[in-house]
Amino acid sequence: MMALQIGSTDELSTRANMRAIAAEFIATFLFIFLGAGSVVSLGFIADGDVAATVVGIAIAHGLAIALLVTATANISGGHINPAVTFAAVLTGRMSVYLGGAYVVAQLVGAVVGAFLLKIVIDSPFEGNLGAHALGPGVDGEAAGLLVEIFLTFALVFVVFASAMDPRGRGALAPIAIGFIFLVDSLVGIPLTGASMNPARSFGPSLVANFWEDHWIYWLGPLIGGAIAGFVYHYVFLPTEEPTHEPGREPM
Repeated sequence: MMALQIGSTDELSTRANMRAIAAEFIATFLFIFLGAGSVVSLGFIADGDVAATVVGIAIAHGLAIALLVTATANISGGHINPAVTFAAVLTGRMSVYLGGAYVVAQLVGAVVGAFLLKIVIDSPFEGNLGAHALGPGVDGEAAGLLVEIFLTFALVFVVFASAMDPRGRGALAPIAIGFIFLVDSLVGIPLTGASMNPARSFGPSLVANFWEDHWIYWLGPLIGGAIAGFVYHYVFLPTEEPTHEPGREPM
């Protein structure tokens, strides 16, 4: 059983970890700009075609996460999501200090991405900058919370299976992660917006000052990610794992 690693502030000053933190900032900034940007763009070019809008947004998010994970996997592990980082910390795969630095970088990147999106979009079309809120088909906040838990569980379970499991096919991990994000989005966009990522919700919400049901998009992904991490780590991973540098699992 792997114990929680607290770590220290000293590890944040190493060159490798500084690069990793910078990679998480850049990747999350790009993910929010591209993902939330697809919501805004399709909102005014899809001409009210809801099905086309949902499919377009899902594809944009799935492709964006697959490409950005590929780009940053060998630098930071390609988390790009506080829920993934949270699961990695809870299962002892990286220290609390490094995980906290990742999350800060992700949140700051998300805000920058949303702010730059606001700058380039004409104000009559920006809406809520792709911020999340519950859809009309969801039966209340509790149901919305469960949707985010289930969607994030699926995402993080695939992350652990394809990227963190030493038996996984690491080269295919970005494709697997991109596809599960796409499928989750097809299911979840009409219900909750399919966040699965507190940073994806936080950046647009802060810049647009739109906080409707925002707590769901923190609690749901963190619970779902933690459960998936624990289940995969303690049920499916080999008892003896090869040594590794915390936070460097390819994703």
